[in-house]
Amino acid sequence: MEFAYRFPVARGIQANRTYYIAMVPLKMIPRLFPDDMEYVAPEYRAQRRLNINRIPEITNYILQNRDSYVFSALAASIDGDFRYYPNEKNADTGVLEVSMDARFLINDGQHRKAAICNALSEDETLGNETISVVFYEDQGLQRSQQIFTDLNKHAVKTSNSISELYDSRDSLAVITRKVVTEIHFLNSYTDKEKDILGKYSSNLFTLNNFYAANKRIFHSTKIKAGDEAFLLRYWKAVVDNLVQWKELEERKITKIDLRENYIVTQNVVIQSLGRIGRSFYQDQELNCADVLKNLQNINWKRNAGEWYLRTINMKGRMITSEPAVILTANVIKKTLGLPLDEDEKIRETAFLMRRQ
Repeated sequence: MEFAYRFPVARGIQANRTYYIAMVPLKMIPRLFPDDMEYVAPEYRAQRRLNINRIPEITNYILQNRDSYVFSALAASIDGDFRYYPNEKNADTGVLEVSMDARFLINDGQHRKAAICNALSEDETLGNETISVVFYEDQGLQRSQQIFTDLNKHAVKTSNSISELYDSRDSLAVITRKVVTEIHFLNSYTDKEKDILGKYSSNLFTLNNFYAANKRIFHSTKIKAGDEAFLLRYWKAVVDNLVQWKELEERKITKIDLRENYIVTQNVVIQSLGRIGRSFYQDQELNCADVLKNLQNINWKRNAGEWYLRTINMKGRMITSEPAVILTANVIKKTLGLPLDEDEKIRETAFLMRRQ
């Protein structure tokens, strides 16, 4: 080949097919994988269409975490001439020579590739950093589509809870973990890995329940000085004044009874408590320990009339919508003597009119 790219590579075999892994400088990515904006019907593509809405988020991830970002390999098929030249001492390492007339077709990683190109346009110093690329010999559209399917079909999206457990960049996730861990009851009954609990789970809540509720309190994931102390104070007061939670700790009630006959472990209530926490956060002169004692006066039973069509539907099932969160919070606020905000007043008026 008169003009060729030369990649130092490691050679491997899967399913009797040879592939090559190269460390490619990021500045080469736009050249190897140029943008193709022409529309092609799905059945004639080797990839899903690029979702441009994802690109800014991934680009910002790179630029905001220059010292710690991590990317998995791109996968690409070579459509054109190439040769592999093994090293004398180890035949599985060598140089892959690819004709400059060849095309590189991305089988997996098009959004990462697009974000890298965007990030390079804003920070050229990224150019000498590398990403691993797995090269396959192109064997036609059908094989390329199968590679894409095989690489993505069995991928499992991580749960929100485990993402929040491991994420050290999200300051709200960090303090949510700390608060849940420091409050014995929450730590004992919060699943830090799953987002959905089974009927007979040993846990009552998920980490994501409290992350979402805390986000309602702050209306942000950005944390300021004193926010962690506020959350610890607030949720401790909640735990201390929810009668059924205390009864569970004292073994006066079982988890099954708590789940089946009360609403106080349901996510809609946890989110409503997030709205309540917002009131205390906005007016920190309110003593949440004193005000939240009135939680003891609320009838949390599923069949209590105050929850009908607010939190429980006509068939006796939980309502999980945002209006249900607001209407449930309204009942709690009234019992605590807290004023409703404008949105809550509108929702309450509309709800009462429908009930007439």
